[in-house]
Amino acid sequence: MNKRDFLTAAALAPAALPAMAQGVAGPRRSPVLLTVTGAIGKTNRGPLDPVLDQMMARQKIAFDKAYGFDYPALAALPAVTIRPTLEYDGKVHTLRGPLLTTVLKAVRASSERGTLAMRAVDGYSPAISVADARKYRFIVATTLDGRPMPLGGLGPLWAVYEPDRFADMAGKPLDQRFAKCPWAVYYIDVQG
Repeated sequence: MNKRDFLTAAALAPAALPAMAQGVAGPRRSPVLLTVTGAIGKTNRGPLDPVLDQMMARQKIAFDKAYGFDYPALAALPAVTIRPTLEYDGKVHTLRGPLLTTVLKAVRASSERGTLAMRAVDGYSPAISVADARKYRFIVATTLDGRPMPLGGLGPLWAVYEPDRFADMAGKPLDQRFAKCPWAVYYIDVQG
C-alpha cells in the first residue's frame, strides 16, 4: 500500500485500521497526523522518541509531553468552511476543518498571548501569534473541495485562513498571502 492510499484509508475508514498507538487517552485506530506540544494542559503521549519519531528528531524537535490528533479526533471537533482564492491556481476553493483556536482549546493551551510555531513535513516552519490565529480565523483544514487532502499534495492537514476576507491581506499579491500557512502541517508548538 502506498502512503497516499494509507492516509486516505486512515481518513475514510479509521475503524478498519489496526490500533497504531496506545496513548494516555486509550488506543488510537489511525495514525497521528498532528502533534501539539508546549504550553498545553491536556496530553496523550510522552516525550519525543528519537527512534520512533524520526522526522521530528531530524527536524530538531524535542518535547516532554504532547497531544497527538488522528484524523477521527480532528474530524470530531466542530468544523468551519472557508473559501480562499489559492495562490497555486488563482481559483476559489473550499477548505474545511476545525479552527486552530478550537484545536488549542481541545488541548487546554494555556497561552493566550503566545506564539504557535508550526512545522510542515518538508521542514517549513512559520510562526504566528495566538492573537493572529484568532483574528484571521486560521483553520486546520482536513478537506479541500470536499475531499481529504493526500500526503504529497497540500495535506493531509493545512494550517490556512481566508485572506480574501481581510483588507490587510487581500491587498497583498496572491503569492504573498499564504506565507504563514504551512501545508502538510504535522506539528504545532504552543509557546508562552
